[in-house]
Amino acid sequence: MTTVNATPRGPLTEATALRQGVLCEHRDSTVLLSLRNQTGYRLRGVTPGILGVLERLSRHAVPTDELAAGLDAHEERQLTRVLERISPFLAHSLMYRGTELMAVEATAPAEPYDVVDVPADAPVRLSKFALLRRREGALVVETPLTAYRCVLRSAEAAAVASALGETATALELASAELPAEAVAAVLGHLVGAGFADLGTHGDGPAVFAADDDEVLRQWDFHDLYFHSRSRLGRTDEPYGGRFPYIGEIEPLPPVKPAPPGEPIPLFRPQLTDVLAHDPSLLAVMEGRQSIRSYGERPIDAEQLGEFLYRAARVRGTYGPRPDQKMPYAGSTRPYPCGGAAYELELYLTIRRCEGIEPGIYHYDAQDHCLRLVNADPGLRQNLLDLGSLSTGGEAVPDVLITMTSRFQRLSWKYQSIAYAVTLKHVGVLYQTLYLVATAMGLAACGLGSGNSELAERALGLDPLKESAIGEFLLGSAPQSRPLEESARNAADWRPGNDPQWQQEVRHLLP
Repeated sequence: MTTVNATPRGPLTEATALRQGVLCEHRDSTVLLSLRNQTGYRLRGVTPGILGVLERLSRHAVPTDELAAGLDAHEERQLTRVLERISPFLAHSLMYRGTELMAVEATAPAEPYDVVDVPADAPVRLSKFALLRRREGALVVETPLTAYRCVLRSAEAAAVASALGETATALELASAELPAEAVAAVLGHLVGAGFADLGTHGDGPAVFAADDDEVLRQWDFHDLYFHSRSRLGRTDEPYGGRFPYIGEIEPLPPVKPAPPGEPIPLFRPQLTDVLAHDPSLLAVMEGRQSIRSYGERPIDAEQLGEFLYRAARVRGTYGPRPDQKMPYAGSTRPYPCGGAAYELELYLTIRRCEGIEPGIYHYDAQDHCLRLVNADPGLRQNLLDLGSLSTGGEAVPDVLITMTSRFQRLSWKYQSIAYAVTLKHVGVLYQTLYLVATAMGLAACGLGSGNSELAERALGLDPLKESAIGEFLLGSAPQSRPLEESARNAADWRPGNDPQWQQEVRHLLP
């Protein structure tokens, strides 16, 4: 149960209710509580009196001091034990003159919060991390700062929360339907549970402690919210490999159907040739570096074909395998991927490559070929310019590789973590591209940003189905590998663990 340290205030009443999404079913003396069809809790030997309490809680909030009304002494003791056992299914409500204003429910095990005594003239505002959204037919306030959710049960409470986009006081938010005393009580819960900030009056604008918190100031809302909702600990949303659409929506195929256009076959290296000339993994890892300058001679089609073949080709497909909890087809490629989903696609914007005309191409990892998807020189240059801009204008790449994600390939299986998983895959693929490029003696550089809208336009993508989430530069290597000596020659250079390894393996790299 969401617990708070609070006391009733006249017409204001603390109450208890079953939280959003809880289903209460019973047969004889057995009660089953379940939350959004997830694993529930079974109560056996429930007396008619206790069953009556649970049925009331399933319909509406019940003032806490009235929960035991009509129960005998034995049932009162049993009720206390029952409420403790089903606490994850309960919410703490605030009522005003018999009407439920709001309910606060825990989204994970959490310490009780203290309801803050908010003076009627005290400035209050929503936390910059607060989010108002529709959920299960109600307006809710959420925050990544705490493991609580506030369900706004009445229009009056919703109006109070919505008005806190600007700093306001209970007196300013009071109305005929909700006087200042009731507004202050609502604010006390919002502040206490971390949804709102309580300030003090200064000589000028109101002063809030959060504005001086160096840690909070360095978090952006979307980053902290994304972090809290893509890992366990503060969320009660369905999580992990749950296959929420099985039987309703068909999964995307393991390999994206090839776009129309004449295929341009790519060079396929032989394993024996690669093994004969490749440096060791240690040499490649130590010698790997971002290179933003290129040779006078461009990368050629054979190098590009070998690079893509070694890093991203489809080795094969398999499945579905329902008996192994894999009710969809998967593929295998040179880099690791969660659930064998392989949702990432590669598009190549080519500026110069011997044997391949400039253009924007899709890499067909199944047939190991390129297909032209856009010949517009303006869009091609825009993409290349953005890639150069991401390096501070230092690089003019031979090839810009744009990574896109077929989002539904992951979200068909995963809930809450699908986007986080695809970002992990981008990082894995970045490292793979880096290592292959280093082994081949090519210049490689991962980028930290891109323009999804521009990429979607250039690649002809529906952004809700497939969008750019990573960029990587590739080109021919300059005459000599750049020396990373600037830091070591600086007065503040502090050597760590064998930094000389990087230089000592240089002669082993092509």
